Amino acid sequence: MPSIIAAAAPTLHDPQAEAFYAEALRELAATGLPFLLAGTYAVSAYTGISRPTKDLDIFCKAGDSPRILGVFHDLGYSVEIEDERWLGKVHKGRHFFDVIYASSNGTMPVNDQWFEHAREIEVFGSQVRIVAPTELIWSKAFIQMRHRYDGADVIHVILKQHDEIDWQRLLGYMELHWEMLLVHLLNFRWVYPTERDRVPRWLMDELMDRLRHQLDLPPPQMKVCRGRMLSRVDYAAAVEQWGFADVGGEGDWRDA
Repeated sequence: MPSIIAAAAPTLHDPQAEAFYAEALRELAATGLPFLLAGTYAVSAYTGISRPTKDLDIFCKAGDSPRILGVFHDLGYSVEIEDERWLGKVHKGRHFFDVIYASSNGTMPVNDQWFEHAREIEVFGSQVRIVAPTELIWSKAFIQMRHRYDGADVIHVILKQHDEIDWQRLLGYMELHWEMLLVHLLNFRWVYPTERDRVPRWLMDELMDRLRHQLDLPPPQMKVCRGRMLSRVDYAAAVEQWGFADVGGEGDWRDA
């Protein structure tokens, strides 16, 4: 597994959280279960951008999530399953880390491929595996809400890690949502016009060819709003008032 030296590290909203994160990573390593560090720590490591963070994003396979949460529960930490579809949390006082095994919209299950292509990095004194640039882009492609937008992270990972991105694998991940990949690549070209050649020409040709063929087709008969894959709230009116079909269902909060 390739080992990298982080180009930068995030700053902590609460400096006292460092001891909690260091302890959590040691306990995670002691479980012997496979996990990956992602989120802001991965973005900083690959881009050199340092920004504040309030937690750790720990990625694992869905089948390992109950085991990880169970271990920390037995150790006396407070654990919760915020959303069975993708997210658990481990708390100790006011500090916490996320246990993530998919995306909130169900498009991004963490599988063996994520671990096959991971890197290794030292964080808070522990050697841990960190998500690869390809999967990091995939994990952020659909985070586009009014209060949080990760498009800039995607752009900067492309800028700094273009030679390390497996573009064929990324296209495979986003095959069903190839238009979303095209949107991110067009955003990159617009933000950094002098760096356009960092995205392979074959990939742009492939996506533009798909678009050209799509333009010749009639619009779909079923009225669908895929915006809810980005934000359930921001596109609620489309489903609740305007007659568009939702891509996935949604329930009420348990304690609401």
